[in-house]
Amino acid sequence: MPIRQLPAHLINQIAAGEVVERPASVVKELLENSLDAGATRIEIELEEAGIRLCRIRDNGNGIPREELALALARHATSKIESLADLEQVATLGFRGEALPSIASVSRLTMTSRYRDEATGFSIIGNESGPGELVPAPHQPGTTVEVRDLFFNTPARRRFLRSERTEFAHVRAAIESIALSRGSVAFRVQHNQRLVLDLPAAPSLAELAGRVGKVCGEEFVRHSIYVARDAAGLALQGWIAMPTHARSQPDLQHVFLNGRAIRDKLLVGAVRAAYRDVLYRDRWPAYVLYIDMDPAWVDVNAHPAKHEVRFRDPARVRDFVRRAVEEVLAGQPGPGVSTQAGPGGALSPGHFGSRPAMLPFGEAPFQPGGEHPTDVLREPGGPYPGTGDENPGSGAPPLGFALAQLHGIYILAETADGLVMVDAHAAHERITYEKLKGSIRDTAVQSQTLLLPETLAVTEAEAERAVQHAAVLERCGFDLLRTGPDRLTLRAVPAVLAGEAVPALVRRLVAGLHDDLTLDELLGLLDRCLADVACHASIRANRRLSIEEMNSLLRAMERTPRSEQCNHGRPTRVQLSLPELDRLFARGR
Repeated sequence: MPIRQLPAHLINQIAAGEVVERPASVVKELLENSLDAGATRIEIELEEAGIRLCRIRDNGNGIPREELALALARHATSKIESLADLEQVATLGFRGEALPSIASVSRLTMTSRYRDEATGFSIIGNESGPGELVPAPHQPGTTVEVRDLFFNTPARRRFLRSERTEFAHVRAAIESIALSRGSVAFRVQHNQRLVLDLPAAPSLAELAGRVGKVCGEEFVRHSIYVARDAAGLALQGWIAMPTHARSQPDLQHVFLNGRAIRDKLLVGAVRAAYRDVLYRDRWPAYVLYIDMDPAWVDVNAHPAKHEVRFRDPARVRDFVRRAVEEVLAGQPGPGVSTQAGPGGALSPGHFGSRPAMLPFGEAPFQPGGEHPTDVLREPGGPYPGTGDENPGSGAPPLGFALAQLHGIYILAETADGLVMVDAHAAHERITYEKLKGSIRDTAVQSQTLLLPETLAVTEAEAERAVQHAAVLERCGFDLLRTGPDRLTLRAVPAVLAGEAVPALVRRLVAGLHDDLTLDELLGLLDRCLADVACHASIRANRRLSIEEMNSLLRAMERTPRSEQCNHGRPTRVQLSLPELDRLFARGR
């Protein structure tokens, strides 16, 4: 066939294949146009999940009469003028493809009244191009009506799912955009029935209420509010406590400069922050808002603009990971909010019933050791190690041990109730954090092995071990390649002396790759140290003295992430006096 120019309607339909996948795509594109037009209230009316009808009405700026026809032309936009504008896009839409693409596969009518005009005008768009302008009564703003989606492309219509499934996608798209713009009110009707009514939520407390409506009150009630900014990057939002992680990644919302995105780099950053506190195959839940200079990110990396490309991905990833990690550890860093979050959300320093972090200083807990770090406080006297210099001001955060139950659980009385602690899980976390701290020390102490260990590995693993010898040495390992598929281990971190280090090193070497960084190696090492800590911790049926139990409680107060063990299981449960009263139907 000879080379020839494609007709305009075919070009639009090809573009529609990229932009308009299903009714949810139409809703998303039209809502983004409304938000770019400055709308503060948007009404959405759907029939048959938007296949038969999708009508979106906003109170934005509207479109001038002379620009209505141009709005339905390909690559016609008011949002960019030059390549420089494209490199720092601050609007949700910018390519001018959505309206003509939608019009090419549906029956589209657009009615708009510009804010400075006395009346509105209407225009019909179809695959052959825009129709004529006709006057139409309308309030300031724009209404776009899309009927009979894919009526002229029956093959694509057959790929649509059931009405229920398609509406679920539409609702998810609406809710995602509603989360991104709290100051905008949304009202949704489906088949003549009101299904969603979200008033404007300009304040943080109101936005928390909207998050609760979309993501569930349970999420907000068991989440931590975080706000942090550093070096031109700002992060705020809600992250679920590890004990309320989910079985699938269905509650993960990330908004970059007000745009909902699905970015693997950011998902990986948050998951890495949860790695020490997440149970097995559970997934974290979060609603996070990230703001940065638009010039630092390319939003033109995907036809539907779901994915973005960062100018400095490592910087963004580290910022997000560290911010979430510090909040989960109960250690607010510079710029982290220390105020109680709205709507029941908790601040980073108030992790559920978690006590305030105490400074490190005393020796870690050692079961049966010769130097218990704490003793029972005299009634009314100061408690050592808590900074409590005011006699009678109360017990330490986790209280005082009363007894051990079935050789597993520690019962402790607190100022406002009762704490039950799983001794093994708690000691596992304490041991793990101590091991991690030793490995991350700038001057890791190595211990030379009396008899070097020879490890059998693959040739590729041996090569990568040589490639990353400096990074391994930074962590305290001295590995020498003594054959094509042989490594000799000559020194290990002193903190691991006496452990089954050869098996640990084999796991480390197997996880090495060409672009490995120190941070990634430490992540690999953490997973190995978690097993070491588990084997070195208190076992069930080990009877502890009152002094040992109190020592464990004090060590928990000094240890970050002490609410969960290394595998994500909770280490303690706290019951307040009102909760205990309710259990026994007791009034006060």
